Amino acid sequence: MASGTEQQCRWRRRAWIAGAAALVVLVAATGLGAWFGSDQAIKVVHYGTSNARVLAVRGDMVTLEQTPQTGKPGTYWLEWSGAYSLLGDVESRAPGRVTRKVLRGSTPSAGTPGYFGNVPPGDPEVAWGIGYTEIMVPTELGPAPAWYVPGRGDTWVVAVHGQNGRRKAELKILPVVHELGLPFLDISYRNDEGAPPSPDGLLHLGDTEWRDLEAALRQARTMGARRFVLYGTSMGGQIVGQFLSRSPLATTVERVVLDAPMIDVRMTAEQGAGNFHLPAFLADLSRQVVRWRTGVDTDRLSLIRYPPKIRPPLLLIHTVPDADDPIQSSRDLVTTGRRLGWEIQFEPFSRGGHTEAWNVDRARYDRLVREFLSPARNVR
Repeated sequence: MASGTEQQCRWRRRAWIAGAAALVVLVAATGLGAWFGSDQAIKVVHYGTSNARVLAVRGDMVTLEQTPQTGKPGTYWLEWSGAYSLLGDVESRAPGRVTRKVLRGSTPSAGTPGYFGNVPPGDPEVAWGIGYTEIMVPTELGPAPAWYVPGRGDTWVVAVHGQNGRRKAELKILPVVHELGLPFLDISYRNDEGAPPSPDGLLHLGDTEWRDLEAALRQARTMGARRFVLYGTSMGGQIVGQFLSRSPLATTVERVVLDAPMIDVRMTAEQGAGNFHLPAFLADLSRQVVRWRTGVDTDRLSLIRYPPKIRPPLLLIHTVPDADDPIQSSRDLVTTGRRLGWEIQFEPFSRGGHTEAWNVDRARYDRLVREFLSPARNVR
């Protein structure tokens, strides 16, 4: 029979083993969480699965299965099998169902699965009936495709989409740009579908992608462009910011429009950790993993703490409920702008998710862009 001292030693040993095992599990979980967080920032993902189903069709009214996406207020697109509908706001609701009106495009059949999203379908011709040419931009990694819509004069609008996005995301602005007669160039960059991959196969959050934007402007200059308006959404805003900080062509930029931009990578990472109910310290660890995997110093990717050297007039659009790139980063950029004498027109939208300002209030969005770009139309 074991003595009391031996039993105490045994219990102590078991406690140490249990504690060590718990520590190993905690460290492993923290490491996995940090790696997961870094993947959310830099992993290349190409989307395209269906997320909606048509339950019924009556005339130009389409009833969809209600989901967090299909039940959102505003104007959105439904794509399926090479066709699409531009759907208006929710007309009526019933348990598990929402009904919306077809504003443009085809009408789907009942039972059709499709993708319900906030970006236009296809290309400029498909989305808006506007003719275009696809050109190839010679980047340092190889040719990258871009859509070119001709216009008048030598001031071009160049559009840059966001993280793991597609060129079609930037087509929301095209009707207004085309109405003003400005040439439009919608670019792709490294890791996009059809564009060359980065050497490590990962996103660099704007730290290297800005060079592909620079290559696009160089190509545009060979085609007659002299001045530019840059339009960037989400991570495209960070790409534009890094271009303005680092490129010798930044002085050719006359105006900038940013929609829900990634202004500060730290703030975006903290927002992402909160979205997944992860502890805040994991955001810092994730950024360290990003630096280890890519060599990118994410601390430098803050337009608030490191504002660009060239600061053209900026129209800054952001939805208040944005759960990806927090609106506080835009507010902080406005504060920085005031200190530097940087002309920033800040336009918050009270509704809408990430890059959905156009979707929840197209009339206001188009008016803001039209008024902001009108002076550029007169530059020749």
